[in-house]
Amino acid sequence: MKIKRTALLTLVILICVSLCGCDSIFGSNDRYYDDQYYDNYYDDPYADNHYYDNVPQLVCHYIDVGQGDSEFVELPNGESMLIDAGPAESGDTVVNYIQSLGYDRINYLVATHPHSDHIGGMKRVVDSFTIDNVYMPKATATTSSYQNLLKSIQSKGMRITTAKAGTKLLRHSQSDLKAEVLAPNSDSYEELNDYSVVIKLTYGKVRLLFMGDATQVSENEMLKKNKNVSADIIKVGHHGSSSSSGEQFVKKVKAQFAIVSVGAGNDYHHPHTKAMNRWKKQGTEVLRTDECGDIVLSTDGDEFNIDTAKGG
Repeated sequence: MKIKRTALLTLVILICVSLCGCDSIFGSNDRYYDDQYYDNYYDDPYADNHYYDNVPQLVCHYIDVGQGDSEFVELPNGESMLIDAGPAESGDTVVNYIQSLGYDRINYLVATHPHSDHIGGMKRVVDSFTIDNVYMPKATATTSSYQNLLKSIQSKGMRITTAKAGTKLLRHSQSDLKAEVLAPNSDSYEELNDYSVVIKLTYGKVRLLFMGDATQVSENEMLKKNKNVSADIIKVGHHGSSSSSGEQFVKKVKAQFAIVSVGAGNDYHHPHTKAMNRWKKQGTEVLRTDECGDIVLSTDGDEFNIDTAKGG
């Protein structure tokens, strides 16, 4: 299935981009973290741009990892970003998917929060690719998935940059390409899901929002702090759970498409009808990985197209 939509705002597209063990919330794992950006040198980050009609493309792959999350973004400046890597059993799926696109390096690796359905496959990713930057929230877990991921990061001599509201992700940013962390906005939460790193990625006038498992607690914090959450496409929070996608948040986002990363017949009955109805009430079209398979969005910063593996 192919879907084509034109973004609503007008903006001149800049074509010259080619020039241009855990005892507390921090615990003993502070040794892995680096709150400052560190330098990495790339041979040529602009060498492999994706072009259509001579305009570089941003391509976002919402990978079908069953009951979990994973999004791989091919940036128009030639760099790449992976947001989560699904459960452990999907590690090979994610690695093979990215390698099939011709990548052996990931410039920006984001673990939204330490739940195994988001980071279970990430150890396999770290072991398989050159990783330039790793971003995680200051949240910990005692699970083997989390501990094994930290060990893999350490074994490759990498440091973790703490992701929190206001963090800028891209080292080669440009006027029409931005990636900003909108959440978490607090240092402590009752639920691990609310530590989720929420990312807004903007290319030209096309805006993508990635929610991790953020619930209405995090959504309401963003609204209270007047974060600009408007987006054309949103990867909805917590697999479409009714604990996310609050009514006021949905109204502020005003998305054309809501993508739900979810496993068929899952034990949680995700996505929840109440949450999906909030999106549909706003005229948002819902796409689900259990129905559509892999979902691929491509954009030149002006218009975007969506392709689905199964037809939806």
